[in-house]
Amino acid sequence: MIASQPTPRLTDRKRDAIVQAAIGEFREHGFNGTSMDRVAAAADVSKRTVYNHFPSKEELFEAILLLMWERSQSPDELAYTPARPLRDQLLELLAQKMRLLNDASFIDLSRVAMADMMHSPERARGITAKLSAKEEGLPRWLRAAQQDGRLRAAMDVPYAAQQLQGMVKAFAFWPQLAMGQPPLSAAQQQQVLGDAVDMFLGFYAAPTQEAHPPAKKAKAGSTGKAAAARGATPAKPTARRAPAR
Repeated sequence: MIASQPTPRLTDRKRDAIVQAAIGEFREHGFNGTSMDRVAAAADVSKRTVYNHFPSKEELFEAILLLMWERSQSPDELAYTPARPLRDQLLELLAQKMRLLNDASFIDLSRVAMADMMHSPERARGITAKLSAKEEGLPRWLRAAQQDGRLRAAMDVPYAAQQLQGMVKAFAFWPQLAMGQPPLSAAQQQQVLGDAVDMFLGFYAAPTQEAHPPAKKAKAGSTGKAAAARGATPAKPTARRAPAR
């Protein structure tokens, strides 16, 4: 017999209602246009209840962004596996990021945050710092692969992680945020992720010693051309003696 899931406590249900109501209010009215009174009315709870869960509008907005980030992550963090191809592992890691970037609510709230940044850059920097601190999965994986000798020893891990995510955001975040472009289709997501990983590994993968193909035998009458192809200097023809008179 399958055990039934425990019923959420009343306080948890109220918190969820506040979060969902706040998402809608922020998306529709922006940060400055949203008030705790509006959130309380939309969630059908008292203003006091809202403040019991979130002491300020700033903390409520920050909590929403962090919650959306957490929901986009896999329950089991992908750890580096020496026996698996690097490409497959990186694609799985970036797929988690793509789930968040492809969420319309997250894009709308990011747009709200960007607009608010003009008025309160300190608050925006604080939110960005907390989101960045949570994105340790990729740097941790890169560091493990580097220590295993499969990525270049000279690679700057934080810089490389930002490069890789930047290639994805160039197609799956900034155009949607700044120009209102639609989210990427499933096929477009696969292409963006695949190309980004291939370019990344093309530069950062540790060099390997590849065997050179055997030299081809020269065909008759083509000694000079074959030698030139191998990088050798063709032999000079032997000078003929003049016939005796």
